[in-house]
Amino acid sequence: MRDHSPRLPTSPGFWRSPLRGPWFTSVLGLVLLVGITVLFVTGLLSYAAYNPGLSPVNDKTPDKGILGFYLFAWPTGPHWLYRLTQGVHVTLGVALIPVLLAKLWSVVPKLFALPPARSPAHALERISLLLLVGGALFEFVTGVLNVQLDYLFPGSFYPLHFYGAWVFFAAFVAHAVLKTPAAVRNVRRMRGGQEAPSEGELASPRPEPGSDSGSDSGSDPDPDPDPEPALTPALTPDHDSATVSRRGALWFVGGGSLLLFGTTAGRSFDGPLRRTALLAPHGGADPGSGPNGFQINKTAAYAGIDEAETGEDAWRLVVSGRTGTVRLSRAELLHLPQHSAALPIACVEGWSTSDQWWRGVRLRDLAALVGHDDDPPDVLVESLQRHGAFRHAALRANQVADPRSLLALRVNGEDLSPDHGHPARVVVPAAPGVLNTKWVARMTFGDL
Repeated sequence: MRDHSPRLPTSPGFWRSPLRGPWFTSVLGLVLLVGITVLFVTGLLSYAAYNPGLSPVNDKTPDKGILGFYLFAWPTGPHWLYRLTQGVHVTLGVALIPVLLAKLWSVVPKLFALPPARSPAHALERISLLLLVGGALFEFVTGVLNVQLDYLFPGSFYPLHFYGAWVFFAAFVAHAVLKTPAAVRNVRRMRGGQEAPSEGELASPRPEPGSDSGSDSGSDPDPDPDPEPALTPALTPDHDSATVSRRGALWFVGGGSLLLFGTTAGRSFDGPLRRTALLAPHGGADPGSGPNGFQINKTAAYAGIDEAETGEDAWRLVVSGRTGTVRLSRAELLHLPQHSAALPIACVEGWSTSDQWWRGVRLRDLAALVGHDDDPPDVLVESLQRHGAFRHAALRANQVADPRSLLALRVNGEDLSPDHGHPARVVVPAAPGVLNTKWVARMTFGDL
């Protein structure tokens, strides 16, 4: 006879899965310890790549205070640097989603444990878990929405994700310091053969020995000072027999991560591999063929570019600096010394192109036209773009001085297409895509 009386989430019999336990939770926790640390570091690098120190132009988080202590002038080499760091950040973040969900599932009984607080210290720990769990969900959800170009959250993505990351990671570090030693002990104990199911053995229909069916990440459960008498078989909570071992469950979670990785990572490549990025908004898009046949993020139509204002007779590049202002037509730019550079385009959403051959005028040569011959300064670049973020952006002096930094007029041997920024666009090595301004209208060298 089974006990069919209704149970609440606070009842020990409510959480019936025998897969929950210290070992399963600890393995997931250690994976997240490494993965989330990499995510945080690459996220900070992504933020630094936007050169927020060029305030107020590039600064999307003006109240960051000491949180910007690490900021530095983003380098221009290697030229694939941002492509690598942001590709890792986004692809790893997506691949870790099954691990995060499995980890939360493994410890969810703890959210309903009674009493809710056994001591003031325990109460503070429970409150910190709200920041940890809430922060994790907030960061992953907003990150995925940004990757999918679904801006459903209130306000700008940049400050929300930036401040949220610091709150989450602070709680994450505190949790890791408390729980990692026990997690390592649990994994070693299993590897040493203690309490570990044999290879292929199904998990016990009861939680792991030493587990309270919802142990926190790697923590040793508190001994029950007044354990309840053992239930008779007729009244034993109806724990379903497991149909998969704990190792099998880990393989299932790992398989989900590999599936997400395989359907996301292709966004960082051109050609057939890009078609494998089925979950990426740009993954299956066909950018067309020919010299301009590579990834496009925002089209000319989306940006509100009027063909009439980009024509040969109408468009002029306005360049200002120490000695005044010059206005240059596209034909005049083509008569200036032309240089080539093989550079990728990489965006915050995680996608990137392979190296494209860009040809145009060096930024430092344009700076020299307005009196900055020896030491090119920072530059403010303004676009004809009317819609979307970064209608203007600033570049640091080291980016202007790099000989590969171009005001590109052609790509892969052909004039830029309207969607790739015709009549002229900026291309800078290792810079985020939004700083490679398209449809350039004005460049101002000097103090911003």
